[in-house]
Amino acid sequence: MPAVKSASRRSSADGGTAPPHRFGAHLSIAGGLHRALQAALRSRFDTLQVFVKNQRQWRMPPLRPDDLERWRELRRGARLEPIVAHATYLINLASEDEQLYARSRAACAQELQRCDVLEIPYLVVHPGAAGAQARPRALARVAAALNRIFARHPDLRVQVLLETTAGQGSTLGSSFDELRAIVSRLEQPARVGICVDTCHVFAAGYDIRRPAGYAALVADAERAIGLERIRCWHLNDSRAACGSRVDRHAHIGHGRIGAAGFRNILADPRFGGLPMIIETPKGTTPAGRDWDRVNVQRLRAIATRARGQAAVSQHGRTRLY
Repeated sequence: MPAVKSASRRSSADGGTAPPHRFGAHLSIAGGLHRALQAALRSRFDTLQVFVKNQRQWRMPPLRPDDLERWRELRRGARLEPIVAHATYLINLASEDEQLYARSRAACAQELQRCDVLEIPYLVVHPGAAGAQARPRALARVAAALNRIFARHPDLRVQVLLETTAGQGSTLGSSFDELRAIVSRLEQPARVGICVDTCHVFAAGYDIRRPAGYAALVADAERAIGLERIRCWHLNDSRAACGSRVDRHAHIGHGRIGAAGFRNILADPRFGGLPMIIETPKGTTPAGRDWDRVNVQRLRAIATRARGQAAVSQHGRTRLY
């Protein structure tokens, strides 16, 4: 597999300045993939996330040549990097139903191929749901599905990013140990990274509002999968309580996580330079402002303050991390 191009970042251990975060939103592709790029440019985002097909359907119509050309033309003139794709929610790589299992493998492979054509380096995939299976067996099926996909498509330049989940029902991936159980079974582990969703990890029990809670999350991630495997963050506030295992996204600062939780993440130079994507509710504020722009502006303001506080801590005060 050709090397996956990843955002550069500097370890907090070297004392250097981390590259700035790449903020963006999940944007609609209605009317053509290029529409998402246009929306990101209008909003002055650094990056974006898209579906590469209608996420409510299995069928994947071929890309229209004019849409592909407009996508490539806009990419050439923009600095929207790295773009992230999100796989359809229909995919369940853990399914015990053999027909759904095969259909999910095929759909995941198709989306990886489309990302490759579009030069999108990352495809975020939910690990799936165990259903009535024992969880260890379901986790092994996810790894087996990825092994089959990678073996049949050795030249794809796209990395699968398994997303952390809230743990609702029988969904897999609410702990880094479960993600490790998948990665450890992979024949080509370099082809898989991790996307951390703040709403999901908060609902799964990590109280990232507190420095100690955030430190516990990072320590678990480092022990189980390695921080270098984290390639993307989904920054979403949570309408549900910590540990509720309920996945309900809220606007930044309007949920149970609040500004403090995002400040802990954005003050951490180990994740500088990574795509930071919001998946918050769409629409406009009472004042008529686009919520995506408002949420990204809030995150940028939090990041600016966090960097300032980190700079002060390096000149003699106690560091958080």
